[in-house]
Amino acid sequence: MDSSSPGSSMAFSVSVKHILLSEVLSVTSVMRKNSRWALSTPSVTSRDSTLATSLGLRVSKTAPHTYASGHGSTEQELMAGFQDLKQLVKEVEDIHSLPLSTLLGPFLSIIRSPLSTGPITSAALTALHNFFLCGLVHPEAASLQSTLAELSSALSSCKFEASDSSGDEVTLLKIMTVIQDALCSSVGRKLGDIEVCEMLETVLTTSCQMRLSEVLRRSAEGSLHHLVRTVFARLYDLDPEAEELKLADNGDMEGGEMKMSVSTTGPPPEEPSESEEPNPQDDNSTPEATPAQAVEQPPETPSGPRPAYGLPSILELLRVLINILDPNDQAHTDSTRLTALRTLNVAIEVAGRRICDYPSLSVLLLDHGCKYLFQLARSDHPVVLQTALRTIATMFETMRPKLKLQQELFLTFTVDRLAPPPVPATKNLPLAQKALAGSPRPGSSVPSTPHLGPPPSEFDDKVPATPRLVVPPARGDTRELLLETLCQISRHPSFMVDLYVNYDCDMNCENMFERLIEFSAKGIYPVQGLGGQDYHLQNSQFLCLDLLLAFVGRMAARAEGAGEPWPEHFPRSEELQEIKSKKKLILTGASRFNTKPKTGLAFLEENKLIYTDPNEPRAVSLAKFLKNSARIDKRLLGDFISRPDNIDVLKAFMMLFDFKGKPVSEALRELLESFRLPGESQQINRITETFAEVYIATEPEDVKTQDAVYVLTYSIIMLNTDQHNPQIRKRMSLEDYMRNLKGVNDGADFAPEYLLNIYESIRKREIVMPEEHTGQLGFEYAWKELLTRTRQAGDLFMCNTALFDADMFKNVWRTVVSAIAYAFITFDDDYIIERAITGFRQCATLARHFDMPDVFDFVVVSLSQATSLLSDAQPTQVPNYPVIDIDGQPVTVSSLSVKFGTNFKGQLAAVVLFNIVNGNANALREGWTQIFEMFQTLFLHSLLPSRMLQMEDFLGGTSTIPLRRSQPARAQPRSDGLLSALSSYLMTPYASSSDALVPDATDADIENTLCTIDCISTCRLDELYSQIMQLEPEALVAAVRALEALAHERTVARLKLESDDITSNMGASQSSTYALPYDPASVFLLETMVSIARQTPEHIGEIWPIVFEHLSALLSTSTQYGILLIERAVVALLRLCLILAERHALRDQIYLSFDLLARLPPSVASAVAEQVVAGLTMILKQHPDIVHSQTEWNVGFALLRSTISHPEAARQSFDILSNIATDPSQQLVTPDNFTGLVNALDEFATAAGIAVDAQQQGRRTQSLNASNSPIVERGRKAIDMIADLKKFWASFAETTGLNKTHIWRQFGLPLLSSLARQSSNTSRELRHAALVHLQRILLGPHLPIDENSHSQIEDIFNRVLFPLLDELLKPQTLMRDPLGLPETRLRASALLCKAFMQFEAREGQTADIRVLWIQVLDLLDRLMHVDRRDQLYEAVPESLKNVLLVMNATGLLVPPTSPDDTRDERQVSLWAATHERIERFLPGFLDDIIPAPPPQPPAEAAPASQPAPAAPSS
Repeated sequence: MDSSSPGSSMAFSVSVKHILLSEVLSVTSVMRKNSRWALSTPSVTSRDSTLATSLGLRVSKTAPHTYASGHGSTEQELMAGFQDLKQLVKEVEDIHSLPLSTLLGPFLSIIRSPLSTGPITSAALTALHNFFLCGLVHPEAASLQSTLAELSSALSSCKFEASDSSGDEVTLLKIMTVIQDALCSSVGRKLGDIEVCEMLETVLTTSCQMRLSEVLRRSAEGSLHHLVRTVFARLYDLDPEAEELKLADNGDMEGGEMKMSVSTTGPPPEEPSESEEPNPQDDNSTPEATPAQAVEQPPETPSGPRPAYGLPSILELLRVLINILDPNDQAHTDSTRLTALRTLNVAIEVAGRRICDYPSLSVLLLDHGCKYLFQLARSDHPVVLQTALRTIATMFETMRPKLKLQQELFLTFTVDRLAPPPVPATKNLPLAQKALAGSPRPGSSVPSTPHLGPPPSEFDDKVPATPRLVVPPARGDTRELLLETLCQISRHPSFMVDLYVNYDCDMNCENMFERLIEFSAKGIYPVQGLGGQDYHLQNSQFLCLDLLLAFVGRMAARAEGAGEPWPEHFPRSEELQEIKSKKKLILTGASRFNTKPKTGLAFLEENKLIYTDPNEPRAVSLAKFLKNSARIDKRLLGDFISRPDNIDVLKAFMMLFDFKGKPVSEALRELLESFRLPGESQQINRITETFAEVYIATEPEDVKTQDAVYVLTYSIIMLNTDQHNPQIRKRMSLEDYMRNLKGVNDGADFAPEYLLNIYESIRKREIVMPEEHTGQLGFEYAWKELLTRTRQAGDLFMCNTALFDADMFKNVWRTVVSAIAYAFITFDDDYIIERAITGFRQCATLARHFDMPDVFDFVVVSLSQATSLLSDAQPTQVPNYPVIDIDGQPVTVSSLSVKFGTNFKGQLAAVVLFNIVNGNANALREGWTQIFEMFQTLFLHSLLPSRMLQMEDFLGGTSTIPLRRSQPARAQPRSDGLLSALSSYLMTPYASSSDALVPDATDADIENTLCTIDCISTCRLDELYSQIMQLEPEALVAAVRALEALAHERTVARLKLESDDITSNMGASQSSTYALPYDPASVFLLETMVSIARQTPEHIGEIWPIVFEHLSALLSTSTQYGILLIERAVVALLRLCLILAERHALRDQIYLSFDLLARLPPSVASAVAEQVVAGLTMILKQHPDIVHSQTEWNVGFALLRSTISHPEAARQSFDILSNIATDPSQQLVTPDNFTGLVNALDEFATAAGIAVDAQQQGRRTQSLNASNSPIVERGRKAIDMIADLKKFWASFAETTGLNKTHIWRQFGLPLLSSLARQSSNTSRELRHAALVHLQRILLGPHLPIDENSHSQIEDIFNRVLFPLLDELLKPQTLMRDPLGLPETRLRASALLCKAFMQFEAREGQTADIRVLWIQVLDLLDRLMHVDRRDQLYEAVPESLKNVLLVMNATGLLVPPTSPDDTRDERQVSLWAATHERIERFLPGFLDDIIPAPPPQPPAEAAPASQPAPAAPSS
């Protein structure tokens, strides 16, 4: 025969026949070694019947082949079976033609026989194992199914006499091996469900027998796992629908044969035992709760082919495994549960996803399986806990879609144990919580089960806190194990999305996503009081961090396109988000209702959560909300609906239940499980009456009236209390119950069967009211509610979509970033730091993706705190740090550079921070404050790139902001004009003070400084600085605001603070003169702010108000800051005005700035004059048409006038005025700027006088004049230009259309007034020039006055000549030029007389000139007598004489005539006044000049109107 055989799994050199005979020999040899077996002789009954017949012997027809039936009652029969087999095999060439039952029969008889010993059974099992290996047992073997059935029966009922324990356990191991051969080989598919159950029961029982050795039990468990993998893998080959149909059709036909049981306390297999220890069930047990008693029966060969094993055996195995897990079943130990847990885990690993396709399997696992697993997850046994958690994780891994509420339950429980909440009051807990609040753990003497109920929501105190079980906090290894499991469960990319979609967006679920994120974030921070070693606590923190970082990383991946499309058959994302937004309102309303129903109802109605349908009664709308809201306090609900004024709500509430066709006990059960029955009898009565009314409306068959329902309802409530109250010892019997209800059914009795059903229903199942029970009963009720919700909730939606990422990130980003920042700052592990850095970058990516600048700000703030570059102190003076030369570059070794060089964590934070900001600057808002504060710190320690240290100047180009400076004097006058005021006190950043010693730098300090410089270089600050100049408007404004805030803090706020301190200590007078010392940081911040504004001119409209506010604050109190800061503020203001000039809408801001500069105190104005003029010149040069209105010109001229005290600035200012006044095109001088130009030039002339006066006071020998003094020269030119401006009077009259009066008032009078003022100038040269110009203009032909307007003529005297003479007559005026002033007085008096003669003493004068004439006489009187030695004493009478003669000639001054006076009244009064006034200082002078005519006869008298001949003038 060929050595290969059908079904052979490996090649053998010998034939199968040889192996068979060899194994027969092996077994019989062992049998013969036993003394009892050795004495046995073959019995005739074991001989072949054919031989007996051939010899004429009578053979009993009832004697079967013992080996065929598999029974050997004696040793002889068992031995004879082998002898017969040898005879049979020797006569057959192909043993495969023989039935397999014939070949294996003797071996199976040995295994089954109780007469066998351990070694004999072991030899038979070894033979069977070899038969499987050599292929004797193969799928095509004859009578295979019957043989496998006998094999299964033999192995499961193997009995042998115990010998030594080691040998016996070897035998048991071989049983496991043969079972594994049968089930896992190619013939395994031929096994039926019964055989599979028998084999699995054998292996499972062996692995659970505690009396066996650990090695045997572990080996048996290994075999069990192999078998379970094989059996559950069968699910992939089966058709779920077909198998479920077969299971439903067969029912319990094979139930008795297929029932498996496991005993851990019964006798071991080697002890003879006819049955296993009974395990009776009580009346309350369910078939699944306790395994059925296995009844051993003699094996029977199947009469026909049976189908291969399938769903029934797998279902039975799953049932047994799950039942073993029941922590309330005291028949099983933790060791047994461990075996079942590990086996169940193997089954789920193999076929978890496939199990979901079989309703019978999935229901079993989701109900009892989950219930027991979750209870074991609270075990104190560490191995049980670990194995239970592993199984749970495997279950969620493979069956997650079917475990929506189970997952919520487990996650809530886990978070509660890891982050326990404060202990709530038991009285406020709902039923599920009170039922579990005191339940002990698995393994204790009292059955227990943990509540894994919903967590509290993430709402404020107005939102109800979801009740949850008071669980002890997990500590040490347990805590770490729970966290590891949580991390394992959450490893799916879509895990957090699934939580958000399925729970946070579900009205009846907790906000699991928010709660898990919050827990993970809190878990990163240290927790006090949890005990355990530091390693465990730190590892727990790492695990929590890993949860957060995984969430951020997966969301970042989805943002980059790794998300999945949202399936169309899932609810629309908009609907889910609407539910999410509505959920908080409902929770808040429920919370307020639980606190005060009236307030809650008002809130619900206000937010349109109730009473929304006008066609629906209000009571119905409210009842629906109360019934469907899980957050309503059930005790309060019962009290509320049973109030007298809420009877409509009570009835509407009950109408929402479907009592049709339900027994009254079940209807009442359903009702009372929805709220807590109140304790007041009247309320109970109202509830009972309403229930009776609603129930009788369903027309029940066995109850006739509403009153009968009412009584029956009361009786059920009382019966429920009687049967289940532990304080009642004597229970009500069925007879008692029936007796109490006699005649209440409309005068008749209820049917006995009806009352029996009610009685049994209540006795077996208590009506559990919410918040009433604790312990197992309450848990069972809570679990039932969960399963009910599961059917309503449906499957878990799973999709790695990015649709909800924005809302998710918006809800938790602050918590996440804070936690990552804490981990980054606190932990020292390189891997953790690297992960945290990645987390920061991913958060930044998400912030940019979702356009959430707040996140960027928070990241920047968090990281900036870790850099150590933020300083709380505000140093005003920078110490003298050593400067060394490194590769030709000066390097400052500062305290910060040394310290930062050793702070590796700070360097990392800085690099990460600036790398995040680089490229994302547009997303930053509030975080700019930290960015610029770090810039400021780096600046003060000379660590910024040189580009960021520059400040631009109008005069000297760019220079570096000095870090230190001595207090300078105000700018000294100079005439070179080549350097700015700044150069007089600028110092290099690295200059040392003469009064401070520079410390030496050590090698370590230098090395640390170089590390710092490398880090700063890596941060790419210059790139960020460039990006700032290209920011979008919103980010740019935020950056400038941050700079302004920092600058304000170092200047205005600091000044106020220190001034207040000085005021409180030294008085207000000291604080008003206090000035802040030089602060380089304030200059740096100002320069940075202005540099940004200048380089972003397109956004000047948004930036200008911020910058101007700061500049205005500085310049308004300019004397209290360092002059460098003020000068930089002035330069900044003017440079920004250059940009404003290009924006027509902002041009008014230029004049606000000019006005601010013009109002600077003189000392400050002089110091910054050069910069002011340079800036103004540039503005006017680039924008010559910028000035339009008179106000604008006046502001500009005022600014120029403020620079006169500075020599060089005055020169430039005068050039500007000169260019305007002497413009060849005569287009620059306009009516708007004429007066301002005159005043500005007038001030330059005045300045020249002041300079001359100062020179004379100094008693210098050489007097100042136009040839030796630029100031006097400018003054002389200014007077000439003022006089020359008279040429514009005529053009103004033509272009503006103004009459002479307006021309005179607006242009003529100011010009003459200016010349009159300068006619008293200290400088003789300027004085006489002004007087000459004044005389020429007054007496010239172009004076724009109306001769008929006497008021204009009066203006000439009252506002020009009289003030001039008054000034000249002052003694102090004389003291300025004692030698030259008398001549000026002489010229002025002559001008006065000439002007009077021209304007007042003319012919045809009709105005009353008496007052003006008397004033002239008064002045002449004063001039004449001011000094009798002066030429005026003689010159005044002569000038007066000419005036009198002219007045007489024009008929104004006429002496009296006699005898009749022919003068008119005006002549009379003028003569009288003149005579009286002249007589005071020149008696008889008037009469001498104009004598009275001699009396003449009336006829010969000359006409009165004829004027007298004029006297010749002298």
